[in-house]
Amino acid sequence: MADYERTILDFYQIPTAFPSEWPASKDLVDSDDEGEKENAKLERRKSRYQALERAVSHRKSIVPGSEAGAGGVGSLVQKDEPDPLGTSDSVLRSLTHLGMPLQDDTKLRNRFLLSSTTFSPALFLSQMHSNADTRSLVNGLDVLSQSIDQKSASLKVLVETNFERFVKAKATIDNVYKEMKYRGVEPPGLRLRGHGHHASRSSFRNSIAGLALNSPATPNPPDDRKKNALTKESEYGVLGIKGPLLDVSAKAEDVWGPALGGREKEAHLKTVSNHLTRFKDYVELSSSVSDSIKRKDYESLVEEYNRARKIADEARRLADELGTDAIPTEPQLYQLVIAGRMWHDVDNQIRIFKRDIWKRLVNLHTVSRSGTMNGRAQDQHMDLISLLLELGAEDNPIWVWLLSRYDHLKGKIQNTADRAKVEIEVFRRRLASGEKPNPNMIANHLRSLGRPVIEGKPPSNDTPEVIELWEKMLSFLNNLLSSSGILGEVVEFWQTVQGFIDGNMQAALPNGWRDESRHHHQLSATNIMELRKGAVELVDMIREHVFTFFSDLPPDDISMLFSPMPLSPNTPVPPTPISGALTPSKRDPRFSFDLSNIPAPSPKRGEAWEKLAFWPPWSNSMSGVHYLSRMLALVGSGACDMATIRPLASGDGQVLERLRTLVGASRERCVAALCAAWNRDAENIKYVEDWQRSVELGDVTRMPASFAAFEGALLSGMQKILYISDAMSKPGAGDIVLPPPTKLLQMVRSQYVSTLYKALSGMVENAERSLKKADDDWSVDDDSSLAVAAVSAMSGKGTLDAGDRNIRMLMTLSNLQSLRSQVVPSLNSQFENAFSVKLTDESKTIRDVLGQIDARLFQSYTKQSIERLRDIIQAGVAATDWTPDQNQRPRAAKPYVYEALLSLVLVHSQVSTTAPSLTSQVLSFLLEQTSTQLLEAFRRRPRYSLEALMQATLDVEFVAQTLSHYTSDRASELQSQIYQELDSRTDNEARVRLQNELPEMRAVLKRLRDASKNEFACFRKPKRPGHGPTRNDSGISTASG
Repeated sequence: MADYERTILDFYQIPTAFPSEWPASKDLVDSDDEGEKENAKLERRKSRYQALERAVSHRKSIVPGSEAGAGGVGSLVQKDEPDPLGTSDSVLRSLTHLGMPLQDDTKLRNRFLLSSTTFSPALFLSQMHSNADTRSLVNGLDVLSQSIDQKSASLKVLVETNFERFVKAKATIDNVYKEMKYRGVEPPGLRLRGHGHHASRSSFRNSIAGLALNSPATPNPPDDRKKNALTKESEYGVLGIKGPLLDVSAKAEDVWGPALGGREKEAHLKTVSNHLTRFKDYVELSSSVSDSIKRKDYESLVEEYNRARKIADEARRLADELGTDAIPTEPQLYQLVIAGRMWHDVDNQIRIFKRDIWKRLVNLHTVSRSGTMNGRAQDQHMDLISLLLELGAEDNPIWVWLLSRYDHLKGKIQNTADRAKVEIEVFRRRLASGEKPNPNMIANHLRSLGRPVIEGKPPSNDTPEVIELWEKMLSFLNNLLSSSGILGEVVEFWQTVQGFIDGNMQAALPNGWRDESRHHHQLSATNIMELRKGAVELVDMIREHVFTFFSDLPPDDISMLFSPMPLSPNTPVPPTPISGALTPSKRDPRFSFDLSNIPAPSPKRGEAWEKLAFWPPWSNSMSGVHYLSRMLALVGSGACDMATIRPLASGDGQVLERLRTLVGASRERCVAALCAAWNRDAENIKYVEDWQRSVELGDVTRMPASFAAFEGALLSGMQKILYISDAMSKPGAGDIVLPPPTKLLQMVRSQYVSTLYKALSGMVENAERSLKKADDDWSVDDDSSLAVAAVSAMSGKGTLDAGDRNIRMLMTLSNLQSLRSQVVPSLNSQFENAFSVKLTDESKTIRDVLGQIDARLFQSYTKQSIERLRDIIQAGVAATDWTPDQNQRPRAAKPYVYEALLSLVLVHSQVSTTAPSLTSQVLSFLLEQTSTQLLEAFRRRPRYSLEALMQATLDVEFVAQTLSHYTSDRASELQSQIYQELDSRTDNEARVRLQNELPEMRAVLKRLRDASKNEFACFRKPKRPGHGPTRNDSGISTASG
């Protein structure tokens, strides 16, 4: 019974006679058969030889034990074998004794049987001979070798014994093969070899192969696996009817194929539709992701992508659970296929989208800062970084963005500075090649200080070309150093870096799908070190460009103008590809040159500005102090801002020292350049005099106000330059912007005093120089000009006769008086307050110089009047008819007295209409000079009689009383000296009689005063009451009580 049961188990290839379920190995066989059927259906329309293929492909071996299965496909395996090593006559019995029952497991049994194709030598030796020693294994090898030799010898004997039968069988097979393949017709060109001894000894296999190779019906060599088989085109001799059969099959397929296959298609489509409906969310995810990308709805995109990730993970988990051996169910199969197709599409979309996001992230630096005032664009990089972290990124988006930002700033600094310096140099060369501005043009610009400033309009204190160059220089420094320029971007960059280092910026960043992006939140120590070095490098680049701008000579190389136009300074080309491409700005046509129109270098004329790259040629000190103060304020503020960046503040101190050097060297160069221009303008300040009355003060011209505004503006601007006060409000400014050195203060101090001297000398030159029109309409050398000048001066209050030397003298004297009393003391106080120094010695020297210049001009103005008075008085007193007849009382003053007073009337008219404030000084001084001339004239007479004494007294008293409002202490003293001289030159009798004549003389004087009150009314009512400063004999003005 056991043998019968074993036979049944072996025949059906099952492990037990009463299985509880269908063996899985049988399913594999069935599935293979079904797969072949399905493949045949799918290829029904493709193959024209289906009818012929079916007969061969569906043949099954009917040999027991050769069916496909786990026990070895097509292999004839014995139930048991002796040990090939000769130790036992039964392998199964030996293994059973060793504890391995193989009766129920055919597959494992076959692995121990030598006749099985699945025989495993390693398993056989490890189990069957696990305890064998080396000697027994060597003996087993000898037994195995002898067994092989015996079988080979038996086979050889069999072949030699039946050789003739093999030859006859081969000849029969060849004839049958030729008949079936060529249908009994000898193939053309076929040359059969004779049957010789060597041919007889050739193998059957080679003979068949030779026929196949020489046959024209088989142009291609047959497959090595089918060298002995008939080809499909000619097998079984049915080649003649194969064509019609195939045509009929094709037509039947065309007619009945759709009808017969419709139901299958319907069932297939219904199955697909049901599963697509079941996994609808899978199918719609791809379009949802695409739609979110188009709508830029990134929140929805992240949600949909996470859903896709979840589905993909579920599909992977399902595939892992199924493994390689398990067969998935139809729903599981559809789930895997649809999920895989969906994930492939979604992943491809996300990859493309992430590439765009990376590009946008590294190109965010091209956005103009003026367009980020709404605050949204400033945080756009955080949005993109968050999006990349949500979607998953291999590279750290924070590091990539910071690195691209650094590259962008580095390129922007270099391109902005290089381009701006070259354009500034082109402007410089154009200005330097022009003509030197004439003094009148310079004076016109210096006068502009008194004009009101119109908001939004550039200052008019220099030529438009110079102002434009100043503005370009200021714009260059503003682009580099202002908080809204590149330095502001560098500071903002480091603040962002510091935020990422401290972890503050990452607080709002997502961790990504299942925290996959959390490790990107922290920058590595190497990255932090590189960022610190990068920040220091950016600061040093800015510092170096500014330093060279102020300290180096003007550049000689302007070849950049002939290179391709770089991008605008706001968005320059970064040096690395990661920063992206930018849009170029329009080039100024003035900087478009060809090789035949290269701007020539500046001509060498010995000017101080030829060695300064930051000073426009022919610029005056007014525009210079205005723009240099603003430029140095930018330098100081920028240096303070740079010092606040943490890597610099906590560094070794060398960078901070270089920042201090930048401020100090720039300040020193600016002060030196400004002092040179200040000195040059002080020499030209005399041309500011336009001989127009001041609107506020009619006694002076506009010169004092212009000079005060000029000096005041320079002192104010110089104070800003030396102390850079506009930058002191910055944090830590005291450590970067150091106080000015004593050398610079002394330079400014000396220059201030020197400019005062030069300005005063220019005023004297204006007053004394001879001005004549081309046709000699103006003449200042004629004595008669006094009366003409008086008439012209009264003709208008605003305009003065600049051709009259006396008017120029008077206005200059009035200007000097204003300078000495108001302007210079105010400027000295401003200087002392601005620079915290005392001008004790300088103030005294300036006062002395002003007094000397005033006395010199006063003497020059009164010289003609004094000479005229001397001539009149000397001639009148020395006249023969001056002495009255004896015993005849004088009844009137002599004519020379009236003539002298009339000359003083003309002087009074000129002074009072030209410079009213000088009337008292001039007439008091001329009264003193008149008294002096009378004293000298009376001294020339040895003796005075009573009549002469009375006449002299009458002349002196008439002059004194007529000019009583201009009497000074000096004039009274001279009158006393006159009376003493007269008294010394007369006798006692005349003195006594003179006392008796005094009442009568008083009456005569009163009568004479009344008679001439209209004639000399100008002396009685001065325009300004009180007494002004008086003059001594040398003409120096002194204050009187």
